[in-house]
Amino acid sequence: MTHVEGLHHVTAIASSASGADRFYSHALGLRRVKQTVNFDDPGAWHLYYADGAGAPGTVMTFFVWPGARRGRRGAGQVALTQFAVPPGALSFWRARLPGLGATPVDGEAPFGDAAALFADPDGLLFALVETEDARAPWTTPEIDPAIAIRGFRGVTLSLSDGAGVGEVLRLFGYAWEATAPGLTRWRLPGSAAGVVDVRENPDEPQGSDGAGTVHHVAFAVKDRAAQLAVRAAMEAHGLRVTEPIDRDYFWAIYARTPGGVLFEVATDEPGFAVDEPFESLGEALKLPRRHEPLRDRIEAALPPLAG
Repeated sequence: MTHVEGLHHVTAIASSASGADRFYSHALGLRRVKQTVNFDDPGAWHLYYADGAGAPGTVMTFFVWPGARRGRRGAGQVALTQFAVPPGALSFWRARLPGLGATPVDGEAPFGDAAALFADPDGLLFALVETEDARAPWTTPEIDPAIAIRGFRGVTLSLSDGAGVGEVLRLFGYAWEATAPGLTRWRLPGSAAGVVDVRENPDEPQGSDGAGTVHHVAFAVKDRAAQLAVRAAMEAHGLRVTEPIDRDYFWAIYARTPGGVLFEVATDEPGFAVDEPFESLGEALKLPRRHEPLRDRIEAALPPLAG
């Protein structure tokens, strides 16, 4: 399988729209590239943060349910979202983030990575990993290119048994790279956002969704033809895969993988500039086409982003 390009996006759950927006756009310095709503719950925000254009492999998104209870970390989840930062950047981030809502987390990074671990205001775990990465970052007056986030480096999955998901990763073109006690690293050759670490603990209780947990992880393919090829391969492998779903900015298919993590495969096209110009990405509420007739009601119900 050569169609998968690496990660496309990671979608987590947040309990506050203004809190998520402030942390990811100000503290981490990502660009808000889209403000829209959940397709299945149009009274809830769906917010997207990324590089300047919302390139696949850089997009962190949030379903926002105000006051949502905290999720429970455990098996069957994306346990850690890994962001790439340039070599030498960690001292800046270690000094910056604790004053802006992040909590430092103790833990030694595996495989010799130079990394700093944090929890966001909802308790979502993420790591900043020093990596040679040629992708152009989004910058702000406080965050210059020498230390800015490039996009994802990868994710860490927490599973009771990692064998099944390893076979799915092989199907996607990932190759085994390294093993440490309880941890296996898979990498997609040539992808900047191509690391998947699989952490195994047969005694870990199953996690549950809620604020501060990842809802699903999406892998990128170029177009719908590539997506259909991947879908056919997934079905032949025995996975139950949805039909392609139009998400306005990409087409998506979903499958629950062995161990419980929800995988999505999303197309690069048409991208986030399909309904607003690059210069003003993320500045106005954009609704799924089917919800546009409800705009007045939806706008009145959504909590403010500022605050």
